[in-house]
Parts: sequence; structure tokens; C-alpha cells
Amino acid sequence: MTVWEAIEKLNTFIDECDPDTQESQMTHLLQSAEAIRQEGKPRWMQLVGLIHDLGKLLFFFGAQGQWDVVGDTFPVGCAFDDRIIFGTESFKNNEDIKNPIYNTKFGIYSPGCGLENVMLCWGHDEYLYHIVKDQSTIPDEGLAMIRYHSFYPWHRENAYHELMNEHDKKMLAAVRAFNPYDLYSKSDSVPDPVKLKVRIPRALPCEVLPLTLVLK
Repeated sequence: MTVWEAIEKLNTFIDECDPDTQESQMTHLLQSAEAIRQEGKPRWMQLVGLIHDLGKLLFFFGAQGQWDVVGDTFPVGCAFDDRIIFGTESFKNNEDIKNPIYNTKFGIYSPGCGLENVMLCWGHDEYLYHIVKDQSTIPDEGLAMIRYHSFYPWHRENAYHELMNEHDKKMLAAVRAFNPYDLYSKSDSVPDPVKLKVRIPRALPCEVLPLTLVLK
């Protein structure tokens, strides 16, 4: 489907894990993109705001529930950090806790290995990151915003920083710059999709407009 068709599909999806809004994910994406545009941020960042949650489309294709798609992001293959929200309760029956390798601080990784070498739990962020990485010219900062925007233990609680390399430090700054537009652009004011759809072709770089979403 095209990007706009994907956005329209999310007009029927309300994220049960998001306590800040009861609006559809289409509204959330439009609000995020508009907030970024109004503050004069680069066009690629406006695009990131527009599509960053499109991975939630996975809900419509075989998900067992919203929990299977949404929620905070965390690494697998190493010990679960205490700073993962609801982690203590949620992971008590996870088989990885009993694995002698996965249950160590670094697990299958090494200090400073870089987050690009770390496997994150599968969900809407990770899915869209892989799609966009292969099908767009969005810069590394934008890819990081998509992949890590729900990685709150990392960008808000400072967990897993031992795995970072120098590149990750730059990406952390980018994700933190994006986070307010994800969280604080939510309001009761619903943007008009028809007016914004007309504006989008002029607002986004031509090389990213053909982006399509292919479920793999």
C-alpha cells in the first residue's frame, strides 16, 4: 500500500498503551508531522513524524493483540534491565530469564558493540525501521527516530548505554530531539486530513514519496 493508504488504515486504530490520547493513530501521525513542520524542522524529519508509527499496521495482519505490536522497546539476548517499564512483572515467565547466557549483563553482545548490532524486541518500531532503511533515503538520524522512539529505557532512563558506540551517541541526541513531537503534539484538536494530504507532496522530498510498505 502507499504511505497515505497506510495512514488512512490507521484511522481505525487507537493505541491502548498510549495514556495521552484517545485519538486514532492517523490523527497522531498528522499532529506529529504538523508540529515538526510548524517549527521549521527539515523535511525529512517532517516525514519521520508522519510515518513513525506506521509499523502498527502489523496489528491488522495476524497479531494476537495490540500487545503483539505496540509497547516499549527493549533488547533481547541479554539481561532485562530493571528500567524497562513493567519489566519485573512482564518477564517473570519469559524463558530467556532462565538462559545462563541471555541472563547476563551483556549476554550475546560486548561492551561498545553498537546498537546496530543489538537485536531489539519485534514490534512496530523495528518492523518499520527495516522497511524504511531499505526503501527510502531518510538519513541515519531519521532511521534512529523510527527504530528507537519507543526505546524508553535507553533514551529516557539511560539504560543499555554500555552497548553504545560513538555513532549511537549522535543518534541518542536525535531521538531525544524527536521525542517531544511524539509525546507532546497530542491534543484534542484534530487536523483535517484532506487539507494536509494536499500539502504533503509539496512538503516532502520527491525521492521518498514512492515509499511503499511491504509486509515481509
